Amino acid sequence: MTLAAQMREMGRDARAAAAALRLASADQRSEAIRASARALRGRQQSILAANAADLVGATGLLDRLRLDEARLEAIARSLETVADLPDPVGEEMARWSRPNGLDIARVRTPIGVIGMICESRPNVTADAAAICLRSANVLILRTGSEALRSAIAIHGALAEGMAEAALPAASVQLVPVVDRDAVGMMLAGLDRAIDLIIPRGGRDLVERVTREARVPVLGHLEGLCHSYVHASADLDMAVAIVANAKMRRVSVCGATETLLVDREVAPELLPRLAAAMPDCELRGDEGARAILPMAVAEESDWSTEYLAPILAVRLVDGVGAAIGHIARYGTGHTDAIIASDAEATARFLDEVDSGIVMVNASTQFADGGEFGFGAEIGIATGRLHARGPVGPEQLTTFKYVVRGSGQIRP
Repeated sequence: MTLAAQMREMGRDARAAAAALRLASADQRSEAIRASARALRGRQQSILAANAADLVGATGLLDRLRLDEARLEAIARSLETVADLPDPVGEEMARWSRPNGLDIARVRTPIGVIGMICESRPNVTADAAAICLRSANVLILRTGSEALRSAIAIHGALAEGMAEAALPAASVQLVPVVDRDAVGMMLAGLDRAIDLIIPRGGRDLVERVTREARVPVLGHLEGLCHSYVHASADLDMAVAIVANAKMRRVSVCGATETLLVDREVAPELLPRLAAAMPDCELRGDEGARAILPMAVAEESDWSTEYLAPILAVRLVDGVGAAIGHIARYGTGHTDAIIASDAEATARFLDEVDSGIVMVNASTQFADGGEFGFGAEIGIATGRLHARGPVGPEQLTTFKYVVRGSGQIRP
């Protein structure tokens, strides 16, 4: 079978599965997710072996690719959390009556078939599948070449879970090859089988998807996150938060990449911060370098997602300047203020237009699990349909249910 024929068959199977999955009970879908978690644990050794094979010769962000027993157990636990979430399908969002007696309700429904294209993240296979099953959506996933063996092994556990719960095998499908033509076919919609495309990867991937997709796209742009230390900040808190936001895991999209510091507290803050992050390279503007020796921050540093132990540092004159910097260089992902001044905090929350805006907390909390979603299918950085962590509720649309008693329109 040619790749084109194989992809078309996947699309047809997905559309048929979507009709069946829409009718499956919430308990049946929950059991599929829980059974998948059990299968992940049962297949631990084969999944880790597949991941080790992926790591051989891999380059780039190895931390994103690497699995171990603890990470695999965390994936299984996240699936169990998703299984326990309230089922969004069928939820009545609003209901009202009209003077003519019509009863109108807005009810959550699945989107249908989700096509997801991701890079180098084995956990996404399980997370995306669980979120789609929870929201009664079918998933077609195309992963990057670096993570293909891991994804195939994890998909085997998911297939076992779906079979145990008597759900269609096509409810979660994995494109078994890394041919780039498969991406193009998904972006074209597989003969109208795919209802929504979600890219999760670098800027090049997202730009290609946005440029070529012939179906709606739920964008996940890079995480150019900022932490801003206001003059009113508790500096002990600021050091702890910024060090965590940058260094807890440098390869995640919620890692802080640019630090903005009010000029008046920078002389005390920067030396303490450098001592707290000895393995982090600082790149600063002229004001920051006058306080502490560090590399020169070029213009490109303000718009770079490092995903590495590198932090760009700029001194600013107040909350307005910090907001202006974020508006110019940010990607709408996650931005945080560290402050005790209520007026400055309120202004930051009102004027920073990002999917996630934080006060006195690490940007590394930008994660669906930390938001109580169990997992996430990505962090949406656009302004339509969904923003921030995308969990089961964000993968639903709605329909209007109108109940009458014989009304006709005059």
